Amino acid sequence: QFDNPYDVGMSGLLGYGAAYEAMHECDLLILLGTDFPYNAFLPDDVSIVQVDMRPEHLGRRSTLDLAVWGDVGETLRCLTPKVREKTDRRFLDRMLKKHSDALEGVVKAYTRKVDRHVPIHPEYVASVLDEEADDDAVFTVDTGMCNVWAARYLTPNGRRRVIGSFTHGSMANALPQAIGAQFLDRRRQVVSMSGDGGFSMLMGDFLTLVQHDLPVKVVLFDNSSLGMVELEMMVEGLPAYGTANHNPDFAAVARAAGAYGVRVEKPKELRSALRDAFRHKGPALVDVVTDPHALSIPPKITGGQIGGFALSVGKVVLDGGVGKMVQMARSNLRNVPRP
Repeated sequence: QFDNPYDVGMSGLLGYGAAYEAMHECDLLILLGTDFPYNAFLPDDVSIVQVDMRPEHLGRRSTLDLAVWGDVGETLRCLTPKVREKTDRRFLDRMLKKHSDALEGVVKAYTRKVDRHVPIHPEYVASVLDEEADDDAVFTVDTGMCNVWAARYLTPNGRRRVIGSFTHGSMANALPQAIGAQFLDRRRQVVSMSGDGGFSMLMGDFLTLVQHDLPVKVVLFDNSSLGMVELEMMVEGLPAYGTANHNPDFAAVARAAGAYGVRVEKPKELRSALRDAFRHKGPALVDVVTDPHALSIPPKITGGQIGGFALSVGKVVLDGGVGKMVQMARSNLRNVPRP
């Protein structure tokens, strides 16, 4: 929400900032036209009002004190004149400060002092991509960890667009969506933020870019794993199984197909690689080798998640994977939410 002075972040698995705290410390929570799927992040001890034109959505995620079946715009236009203006900003200002502190202390932690961190932090990749992409770029985002990095690091400005499989959570959606967006407007910059798992599933679609000379830029977050699936397994107490990918050099594959391809393994190479890809007139792929141990930490971690993760870590260590766990700790200490 680039033009919203009251923005305090997002909640849910992709969340960051102070949104979770604001929702749990408020007197009244109003859900406007949202079918927010992560009910574990919704409060259960505050008054909740939900407005939606689809009646099946009302009360589906949380217990409501008032359900309003109707159009959000019409409802607000009728309601606003009846609400007494409140000028006390103490709650708002406190949450705005928490949000700002969270952005500086946690979200931006991986964009600083990263010149020597190999493999590259995926957060750093998203941050540099945000800086180098056009102000009116269209980003298509693969389901999984790419969703998290896009939500936290892409700067909205009213002209950019982000497209993903946000309802169904389909895997490998970024590349086909990018193809459609580029066919619609060949002059606009289209960036596919693809995970290596999703790209591998529909790698044949890359040939469509070459066949039709579509100038889509594929930025590949290549962590050699199904990162979100692995994280979901670990918080349930299961050691990762079947989530590792044995990847080829995707940049070499792109070049063999007749496109521009470059592989990035060091942070200092990233910015110039992205600039070269954006300057290229046709399809391009930037294969960025990212840290497989990077975790997307939500704004609130439950006791059950901590217990499950600890159980999973114990199983991995007992199976001889202590080195992997040490590396995971080193990769994520700066990303742990702070009070």
